[in-house]
Order: sequence, then structure tokens, then C-alpha cells
Amino acid sequence: MSDLSSISIWREPDLKGLMAWYRAVADNRAPAKFRIAARIPAMVSLGASEADLWAELDAKTPVFLDLWRRIRGGEAELAAARQPEASLLDLCRELAYRMLAHCNFCRYDCGVDRSRSEKLGTCKLGADSRVSTYFHHFGEELVYRGRAGSGTIFFTSCNMRCAFCQNGDISTDKDNGRVVSPRTLATMAWLLRMEGCHNINWVGGDPTIHLHTIVDAVSQLEDLKPGEADLIAALPAKADHHFGFRINPRFGHYLGAFNAPMLWNSNFFMTGPAMKILRLLMDVWLPDFKFGPGRCAPLLSKTPFYWETVTGNLALLHEWGEELTIRHLVMPNHLECCTLPVLKWVAENMPDTPVNIMDQYHPDTFCDPASPKFNPKYRDLARRASREEIRQAFRYGAELGIRFEALSYEKNSTGLRL
Repeated sequence: MSDLSSISIWREPDLKGLMAWYRAVADNRAPAKFRIAARIPAMVSLGASEADLWAELDAKTPVFLDLWRRIRGGEAELAAARQPEASLLDLCRELAYRMLAHCNFCRYDCGVDRSRSEKLGTCKLGADSRVSTYFHHFGEELVYRGRAGSGTIFFTSCNMRCAFCQNGDISTDKDNGRVVSPRTLATMAWLLRMEGCHNINWVGGDPTIHLHTIVDAVSQLEDLKPGEADLIAALPAKADHHFGFRINPRFGHYLGAFNAPMLWNSNFFMTGPAMKILRLLMDVWLPDFKFGPGRCAPLLSKTPFYWETVTGNLALLHEWGEELTIRHLVMPNHLECCTLPVLKWVAENMPDTPVNIMDQYHPDTFCDPASPKFNPKYRDLARRASREEIRQAFRYGAELGIRFEALSYEKNSTGLRL
């Protein structure tokens, strides 16, 4: 695995000097956030009330942030051993399971007790998490795929119902894929990193609705030493296992233990409590920002209060000083209602954030005229965005001063430039 930081795209004006933490963790020059959280003691019994657990997380978050700041600045080093007692990482895991019992992972805030699997939430899930596939992803942005790929784990099901979903096979079918335990999920992440992937990319569907399983898996990673039974459980879902990637501990070790940056690749339709937990575990973020503030989100994805939820979560990342890039998919006939307000919001609220203005839209799921699922009410989305629409989206980006060229041109399939 070559250093992610050596890739030439980091010298582009849009990206120069950005995402330094993510690159340091990817190159094993710094410990991932989850390892820092494991060094902060939680001064509360994990059997305490949920209110007391949240109070402790709120109290210890500034302690975490101070240690993270000092590690970033070279003023402190990661302690050699994890906390012998409950840590902030353990607290995150416990809170995720408490949330599952009255599920408020996503903005639908169903309140369903998914832990019993007797009732399902909007995501159609109980307690189980399913993985459709996982592999070295060479189709992500260059800042994530690098030379060795992004270690991508695709979960099934979703909390949004986008009519045009290009992963509709896994997002609309709750029974797609294989049920995985947290340990099996941790083994999947371990394999990808030890084979050289630059990050662990939690995606779907959407990962938000699997928060409990993901946090539990992350909590096991530092000390994980997979055995034969773990590999037997994990390998069947690995799409590229026949490529013969070799495991090499130097790919994923920092101070003698597992290390990898955690990437949250999500629709960002999640709650404040979920964001609080993820802040302590995710090293870099990849939010989708699909729709404008009008009726497009409820009409096309059945998500009311989309705009305020996603902009609120993005504003939190900016306030927290987190590292991220944003994706915006240009849809046909949706430049004025979606693309322009999305880019204007970014320009006004977080202008230094790189954006991928994506031209990859194609009609799928309920928008594909060739599909038996096609719904005529989505006819305005039943084509690709035109070259002129893509060009106009790029013009908007340029006029607003958005940092979009490096990410958008590198992934642009039309060959268009301004």
C-alpha cells in the first residue's frame, strides 16, 4: 500500500492542505479516532440510565476533543493500552444499543423497539444487520480510493425511498445479503484494511440504520485477531476474494494495533444523538446532499424535513471542524429546484468544503422506463442529465466559488470542463 498523501490530487487548489487528519490516519502516521476514544475512561456504570449515559458522553466529549487536538498537534501520544475499565468507546456502543430499543438513529425517529425484532421501523429492519457485499472499491473519488481502493462495506436497506436509487437492489430489499454479527463485520473491516485499503467505508443502502452493529464492530477492531471461524463467516460476502489480495499487517497498524480511518458515507438523514456518537468514531465524512428545500425530497424520496435535517447535520460538521467532502448528484430537470440551492447553501455556510458535482445519474428503480417497476409519475427523471445540464451545474459551482473542479472533473464521465 502506497501512502495516500502521495497522490497528486492533493496538490490541486481545491484540496491543497485539506483533510490532513484523514490522510495521516490512512498512512498510519496517527491513530484513528476510535482508538483515542478507547483511551478516555467513562466514569459511569454502563448499566446506568440512558440519561446518565448521555450525560457522561457529553461530559467526556470535550476530554476526547482535547486529546485529539493534542495528538494532531504533536503535543501528545496515544497511550499504549486501552482503558482497563469502561471507556468512551464502550459508552458509544452501549448508547447505540439503547437507541435501538426506541430507534432514533434516523430523522424518522420511529421509536420502534428494534432490539426485539417484533416491530420494524421505516427502514424495515429489526435488530439484524445485513451486508450485501464488501470489497476494494475503485470507483470512489480518488481521495478515497487512492491506489489500493476504499474498503467499502455495503449494508442493505435504507431510511430513504429515492425513486431513482442506483443501489435499489440492496436499498429496497431488506432481505438482501447476509446477516452479520458485529464480530463478523469487524472481521470484514480488518480484512479490507490488512489487504491495503486506505479506509473503511461504511455505506449502503445507508449505514445509519445499522449504527448499533457498526459501533459494536468498531469497538472490537483494535484488539481483533480473526481466527478461522471468523474468516469462514466473513469471506462469502467478499466480492473480490478471488483476486488474491495479500494480508500484510503493515497496511493497518499503528503502535502495534489495528488502525484505519473510518469513513461515514451516508445520506445524512440522521438524528443529533447519532451524530454525537459518530463524531467520536469517524475520521472523515462523505455526505450526500441531494435535494433543495422544496417538495422534491418528499415527492422523490418520501423524506419530509429533508432540507433542515441534512443542512443541520452538515452545519454541525462545519462547526466541529470535521473533514469531509460532499456529493451532489445532478438530476434531469432539477437544476433550479435542487442543484442551485444545494450549491448556494454550501457556498454560504461551508465554502471551504470540496464538492463532487456528479454527472453519474441514470434512470433506475422506479424511474427506468425499461423496468417493470417503472412509475410514470417519475417520467421527468427517466433520462440522464443532458450535457447542457451538467455544464450549467458546473457554471453554478464556478460562479458560487465552490471547490468542485478536482473532485468533479476527475469523476466526470461526460468529459465536460468549463
